[in-house]
Amino acid sequence: MSFDTVRLEIDEQIATITLSRPHRLNAFTYEMGDELIGIFDQLDADDDVRAIIITGDGKAFCAGADLSTGAETFDMVAQTQHDGTFDATDEKWRDRGGVLNLRIWNSKKPIIAAVNGASVGIGATMILPMDIRLAGMSAKFAFPFAKRGIVWDGCASWFLPRVVGISTAMDWGLTGRTFSSAEAFENGLVSRVVPDEDLMAEARERARLMAENCAPVSLALMRQMAWRMQGADHPMIAHRIETRGILKAGMGKDAEEGVMSFLEKRQPNFPMKVSEDLPDWYPWWAEAEDDYSAG
Repeated sequence: MSFDTVRLEIDEQIATITLSRPHRLNAFTYEMGDELIGIFDQLDADDDVRAIIITGDGKAFCAGADLSTGAETFDMVAQTQHDGTFDATDEKWRDRGGVLNLRIWNSKKPIIAAVNGASVGIGATMILPMDIRLAGMSAKFAFPFAKRGIVWDGCASWFLPRVVGISTAMDWGLTGRTFSSAEAFENGLVSRVVPDEDLMAEARERARLMAENCAPVSLALMRQMAWRMQGADHPMIAHRIETRGILKAGMGKDAEEGVMSFLEKRQPNFPMKVSEDLPDWYPWWAEAEDDYSAG
């Protein structure tokens, strides 16, 4: 597949997605969102891909929404008024950043964000549903929605307080201020900050550990277990799902290979595939009602 706003490379079972509009600091467009969703669909279906890295081309990760349309950037009604395809009560319209982040959240493959520069607006909310977030020392972050006269996008009002806590989320969101990679690390937005030139090597090492040492089905189930439990109101809910999971997994070929490769001191070769071997109780959650009314 060819793309206009992103690049996709697959090497050694690691997929690298690069946001590629460097002339616009990789500013987000609807086309970029659609292409990213298509890539995640493609990678979920590819059993040869064990881990995903996402980064930016040039000196930015993603500088936020493309503001080239000026005052009407966020006015969907004005943008489509000429053909009457949309009005303020249209229940079909959805925040595109939210659509993308829900797709990232539902990924069956683990995702590493390698934040290589400015990460602003949707560029900052985009990384929230990713599993491991790394940053170069020069990276800068901002959630400037209130400064633009809008509100959170990308389901950030759900993700950000869970990632960094409500107080920090409010500090960053209600001031819209820009903050450093050091502050992002101190508050848990990123798990590690490295020199810019070492960022992709660090991300690839994390991805390599997953690709070479971990069972793909285990990774798919574990990332969903951890994310879904963010909304659970009692540890018993986690206990029930983990009990079901470990009982089923313990009887499987991957568990057999995991134990024997350890005892035989060799690299594992897990036979089970995400496309075919997820348990019959997956997914175990009820999806939210499909009602996106803007009114």
